[in-house]
Formats: sequence, structure tokens, C-alpha cells
Amino acid sequence: MTSLNSNEDATLDRSGALEVRLATSAREVEEAQRLRYEIFYREMSARPSPEVAASGRDFDEYDPMCEHLLVVDHEDGGKIVATYRLMTSEGAARSKGFYTAGEYDISAMLRVRAGQKLLELGRSCVLKPYRTGPTMQLLWRGLLVYLLRYDIALMFGCASLPGTDPKALALQLSYLHHFHMTTEPERVRALPDRYVPMNLMAKEEIDTAEALRSLPPLIKGYIRMESSIGDGAVIDHQFGTTDVFVYLPVAGANPRWLRHLKKKVAGAA
Repeated sequence: MTSLNSNEDATLDRSGALEVRLATSAREVEEAQRLRYEIFYREMSARPSPEVAASGRDFDEYDPMCEHLLVVDHEDGGKIVATYRLMTSEGAARSKGFYTAGEYDISAMLRVRAGQKLLELGRSCVLKPYRTGPTMQLLWRGLLVYLLRYDIALMFGCASLPGTDPKALALQLSYLHHFHMTTEPERVRALPDRYVPMNLMAKEEIDTAEALRSLPPLIKGYIRMESSIGDGAVIDHQFGTTDVFVYLPVAGANPRWLRHLKKKVAGAA
């Protein structure tokens, strides 16, 4: 199991009463899992397994090998209001690999990036009253501190659009396909039995401003950071979503956003 962090190195950043930090105890991990359950299964109507439903926590076999990024509200008794699951290359090596490999063929990416430190992002969720710009910025700032602290070269993972009908998401999927596709030779492609085409509209038919506006905030944030997208979407019927693969080499991230986040982190120190 991944060792939990000491309290001394857990805090990544703060903003007012909110703190972004790494979980330091099994209890905090369980609280993050309860938050995930509340959002994924109660709010978004995902379908839990009997074990998950009985526990009231969203958990799987990957959780013990991951670190858990938390946003804590100290004005509400230290309540966890947002979370992100982080899987490093070392964690993946100790388990059955990366979660993303269940939806995408990531072998080309792993081959090109051999020897580099990779970070898989997943299970991101924010309690509804906290879905604001400041909270999302704090999450990104905490993530930036983590990337710099551990010298991460590449972030990646699956990000979700609501719904399981690709035709209803034609604008968003086509926009991502035409304007943000990952280049070869490390392009990731959805597994053959799960592959859903994203090229549902001609490039010249796409209203790019409307497409960007209509993306979920998390995917919009990734795009603004200069992330690119894998080939093909995947329908996740358990969670009621359409997933896309997000790929972000840290060295290629939008320098303006990096400067902005670094300035905010420095100002909070």
C-alpha cells in the first residue's frame, strides 16, 4: 500500500479557510471515498456494485496504490469538499497498472515516455457548493506543487462528459478531435471493443467558442493548460458518462497558466 504522508509535507497550498493537501490517514481516504460516492452515485446516478453500495464509499482495487489530493474547508470542521486520485508510475508498477489502460491502449505512450515520471489523474469531484473558480484554482495549484515536488514529466487520465449518447455530444467530441488530438508517435487510442468515433462533425462546421464553453469545467481547464486528447471516446455505462483521454506533458503546458499558478502559490507561501 502507498505510504500516507506526514502532516509536515501534506499541505500543498491554502486560500482563506480552504487547504489543498494530501491525505495523511486511512480515515481521510475513506472520507474522500464517501465524497466520491455522494457525487458519483447519489448526484450523478452512477450504478454501484453491491459492495460499494453497502459501504457508502466509492472504492476499487486502485485506491490503495494511489495518493489522494483533498481540498479541506477549515471553517466547516475540516470537511473534505473536493478530491483527486493520483497514481504515479511507482504505484502502477505495484498494482495491475494504470486505471486508464482499462479503456485505452496506452502502450505507445508508455514506450515513448519510458524512464520518465508519470502521473495518472482520476476520480475528480467537487462538492456542489464549492464548484467555483477559486476552488478549482486551488486544486490546480495543489496539483502544480505536487508536479514540481516530484518532478513529474507527464499527466494523463480519463475525463468525462455527462451522458452516454455520442450524438448528443457531437459538438464537444468533434471539437476535441479536430483541434486537440494528440500527435504521433505516442497517440493513445481507445481499446478496439470500446472505441467510439469522435469525428462526428466536419471541422468547418464547428463553432469553437460554443464548443469550448459547453465543455465540463475540468476538461475546459485541461484544454486551457494545452492538454491534448486521445483517439476515440469510451462509453462508461456504470458512471453514465462518455470518457475522453487527456494527455498533458508538463513541459508543454500553457506557460501563461503555469506562471499564473506559480505566482499564486508563491503568494500563498
